[in-house]
Amino acid sequence: MALALTEEQQLLKQTALDFFKEKAPVKTLRRLRDTKDATGFSRDLWREMAALGWAGIVFPEEYGGSDFGYLGLGLVLEAAGRTLAATPLVSTVLLCGSAVMLAGNEAQRRDVLPAVAAGERIMALAIDEGPRHQPLQIALKAAKAGDGYKLSGEKVFVLDGHIADQLIVAARTAGKPGEAAGITLFLVDAAAKGITRTRTFMVDSRNAARIRFDAVAVGADAVLGEVDRGGAVLEQVLDRGRIGLAAEMLGSASEVFERTLTYLKTRKQFGVLIGSFQALKHRAAEMFCEIELAKSVVLDALSALDERRNDVAQLASLAKARLADTLFLVSNEGVQMHGGIGMTDEEEIGFFMKRARVAQATFGDAAFHRDRYAGLEGF
Repeated sequence: MALALTEEQQLLKQTALDFFKEKAPVKTLRRLRDTKDATGFSRDLWREMAALGWAGIVFPEEYGGSDFGYLGLGLVLEAAGRTLAATPLVSTVLLCGSAVMLAGNEAQRRDVLPAVAAGERIMALAIDEGPRHQPLQIALKAAKAGDGYKLSGEKVFVLDGHIADQLIVAARTAGKPGEAAGITLFLVDAAAKGITRTRTFMVDSRNAARIRFDAVAVGADAVLGEVDRGGAVLEQVLDRGRIGLAAEMLGSASEVFERTLTYLKTRKQFGVLIGSFQALKHRAAEMFCEIELAKSVVLDALSALDERRNDVAQLASLAKARLADTLFLVSNEGVQMHGGIGMTDEEEIGFFMKRARVAQATFGDAAFHRDRYAGLEGF
């Protein structure tokens, strides 16, 4: 693992930080929430991001990408986390783009990847069916129908599902819920007959949806990868999602910490700056240490993806668990140290705590990943 960013990576990081600070500050998310924007993100902003090459940052050049790698995408996500920018980066690029690269045939790659890289197609990965992240508990049925299949069932908490142009659906073609064998991934037109999409308004004001499939017909060419063997691909895709989300959470934690430090240096009580109080110094020091540890974990996990190391799964769970704990701590402390105003909607610090709660549960919470990490290590 590289201990420092290259000159190109540093330039990308600074460009992303400047971009989101100028184009998508927290007040942009507030406006999307208050107006109940039907899309949930700015399509103009997404087109600008695509023009910068971020929508195709992990794709090979032959498919319209720059092949800059997952560390590059992680730097962009970290910058987005600092302003809570609502974008389809996770759903479309990190999850669905990775799935097509890992399992897609040449025709599927030629169809999907250039369209995503150009910012012309929004995609969503439909996995979970219950209140908690359980990627193997898939019951949505894909029954054989002639040369194709019919999908029946329901998915919940589908990121960007209500505005996606195309879905990647994890369905069961054999076996029973809880088994990795028998899962198949399908590329499905989001406007196909039999699909009903209902937007879920999340506490963090980000996009999610509940999607119902009523005998949705798909052809044999809709299969992504091999029939009955999609479970292994799904885990690889989810690990990319977990690491990328951890990078975004790192950005949010860093932003909360910096805002809190600024507040401690300016707010006075009893005629003195509250940052001079020893108890608050200790709490700020703990926040700093936890964030520094988190930086190393995220950097190692992103590097492991680019280096195609065999410990990606362990590092994905380590990163997600660590960042879930870190952002929980930092967002709570940020609100508390801001005092009464921190509890108001007027102060932006509360937006980060709300985002923390949703991000903690997305793709598995800390308890899920500690258990998974133990299992991967043979315990």
